[in-house]
Amino acid sequence: MKILIISPVYSLAGVPLAQLRLAKSLGEIGHKVDLIYGCKKFNKIEKSKNIKILFFNKYRVIGMLLPLIKYLILNKPKIIFSAEDHLNVIVVLAKIISFSKAKISVSSRVTPIDTYRNSDNLFSKGWFLKKFFPLVYLKADVMTCVAKDMVKQYRKMFKYTKQVGVYNIVQDKDSIIKMREKLNHRWFDKNKSQLIVASGKLAKWKGFDILINAAKILNEKKINFKIAIIGGGPEKKSLSKLIKTNNLVSKIKIISPVTNTLKYFFNADIFVLSSRVEGMPNVMIEAMMCGCTVVATDCPTGPKEIIGNNTYGYLSKFNDPQDLSKNILKAMNKKISKDKTKKILEKFSTTQVIKKHFSLLKIKKKYWKIN
Repeated sequence: MKILIISPVYSLAGVPLAQLRLAKSLGEIGHKVDLIYGCKKFNKIEKSKNIKILFFNKYRVIGMLLPLIKYLILNKPKIIFSAEDHLNVIVVLAKIISFSKAKISVSSRVTPIDTYRNSDNLFSKGWFLKKFFPLVYLKADVMTCVAKDMVKQYRKMFKYTKQVGVYNIVQDKDSIIKMREKLNHRWFDKNKSQLIVASGKLAKWKGFDILINAAKILNEKKINFKIAIIGGGPEKKSLSKLIKTNNLVSKIKIISPVTNTLKYFFNADIFVLSSRVEGMPNVMIEAMMCGCTVVATDCPTGPKEIIGNNTYGYLSKFNDPQDLSKNILKAMNKKISKDKTKKILEKFSTTQVIKKHFSLLKIKKKYWKIN
């Protein structure tokens, strides 16, 4: 079956990575998948079975409309998977204009509180998206969110919405291979220190300052630990200054973005997610898959849904370095075993996610696994 998966930008993180994993998984079971990106951040492209990767070379989502219309007329896919609200609008418009008969599954990956925060401001991005939301609702066959709390938020904001929760694929064949790749980094040399890792864009909403302040508390208690923060972004300078100000240079290292974070997680003891807001943090699931004990802030949305009542990790109070430090200490003293997290990780497996997508789209079962 011909399937189109579309994303605004090619990257090996976040939404683009989730779309890539979905494409690979569908290709592996025999579907012909076209993976379209508006643009790419770097040149290293991962090729896979039954996948054709196309670039529109458009750096704004609105610029993807005309080439997408042309693509739909010429290629006639049976299913379209789109992610992110602004791209979802473009996909729906392209389907209408091209008279495409494809079934569309659109996914929201960011909380509506964030996406539509400026919707009262005339002609703002949030205002336009809110105006087009009824059209997406009418024309999309399936609307999904990556977390149950996000579904609740959308239903509160848009009384008529039909969103349901479907997780991203995290536990796939490629990821299991990648996490076992050899890691050569002196910060990850085995010693007596508990090795903590965190990863993501160095931006305010990711809350790395909260982690650094928690580390200060642990250091004052003479706890033996090291922290690796993997990522780049606008807050790098201020975070580096905070590390230096708190005399944590020997304890915390910021590592520039890498193409394979999984092997870093695999060689760490604890993963910390200190975010102020999330959708469903794939990176937390990845770390859990790699055997890390997870400590996360109770931010909207995602962590609590996975960790539960400290069942599969340790949940900390929102925006609270003191409580985060306490939970990191708990994780140091009592790890969560991989056998225990196996049950929750199954929800992010290739089989479970494809089964749910195809069931919602009312695709015949013979296409669910066609190898």
